[in-house]
Amino acid sequence: MIGGDLMALPIKSIEEVPSTSGHVYDFSVEGDENFVAGMGGICVHNTDADVDGSHIRTLLLTFFYRQMPILIERGHIYIAQPPLYKVKKGKQETYVKDDLELNALLLNTAVDGAALHVNAEAPPLSGLGLESLARKYVEVQSIVARWARRYDGRFLEQLLYVPKLMPEAFDRADVLRDWCRHLEQRLNSLDDASRRYGVVVDMLPAGGHRINLQRFEHGLTSEKHVPREFFDSAEYLRIAELAGTLSDLIGPGGFVQRGDDKLEVTSFKAVMTWLFEQAKKGQSIQRYKGLGEMNASQLWDTTINPETRRLMQVRIEDAVAADDIFTTLMGDAVEPRREFIEKNALNVSNLDI
Repeated sequence: MIGGDLMALPIKSIEEVPSTSGHVYDFSVEGDENFVAGMGGICVHNTDADVDGSHIRTLLLTFFYRQMPILIERGHIYIAQPPLYKVKKGKQETYVKDDLELNALLLNTAVDGAALHVNAEAPPLSGLGLESLARKYVEVQSIVARWARRYDGRFLEQLLYVPKLMPEAFDRADVLRDWCRHLEQRLNSLDDASRRYGVVVDMLPAGGHRINLQRFEHGLTSEKHVPREFFDSAEYLRIAELAGTLSDLIGPGGFVQRGDDKLEVTSFKAVMTWLFEQAKKGQSIQRYKGLGEMNASQLWDTTINPETRRLMQVRIEDAVAADDIFTTLMGDAVEPRREFIEKNALNVSNLDI
């Protein structure tokens, strides 16, 4: 035994076997994962489209990079791109690679045939106009979700409903305090008595100011500091641009309609929530935890069939950078790996706990 679940076995013999379908060799362990080797010198490993699959892929890439680099240099190593979702409507099935592609699919369905009346008398906003605005909203929500690991999520959401803050305001404490008071009122006007906020301006020892965001919840207090650089970022500018577009967009009597269904709305957030709910009606969305959840025909159609599968070729574009990252993350030394994790902890998009 090598470890708790690893066992070393001697190789008794090696025999050539016929290809499974004329396209690939499929070496399988009954009831477990499979390794697929393609005809013509192509090697493809299929792993689950989740974090566990990423772990296995990293280990395999390390093995090929360290032990068989010539396979990568000659372009023989590919990573299969199995779908994470199956969307079914009636008899039609669509396989979707990841969350980003799923949201794009739902968005296309959501705006199809939809119309937004920003007030009771306004002409409808539909077609490309509504689609463009909806896409910008979805993109900003992705920014908010990503930044919520560093800053308070509700603070980020409310930036869509307050005036744009120019970086120059950090040189004028009175202007900055007025903006912070406005934001604090927005945060505390939400229907959640268990969570309260304080937004104050701190003077920095070296000069200048920063925003101190305080959150009070269940008797606990937490603080997040928002520096001037935050409001210089491209991401904040995207949020502020959309905020300017949505400001006072929905007026009295505003409503959204899709087919025979209709809903009165007071915010564009309510519009998007309703449209996505409408898009999901009549559709079944299945999330695959692993390739083992697919039957044989699904596995062939989505992941193995050369006519329909997606493959990503592994290339080394910067040998020095590649060697550095493999040494840092997969080497024997622990300290460089710890430093990398601490430095990049807030940028992680898939955290497996």
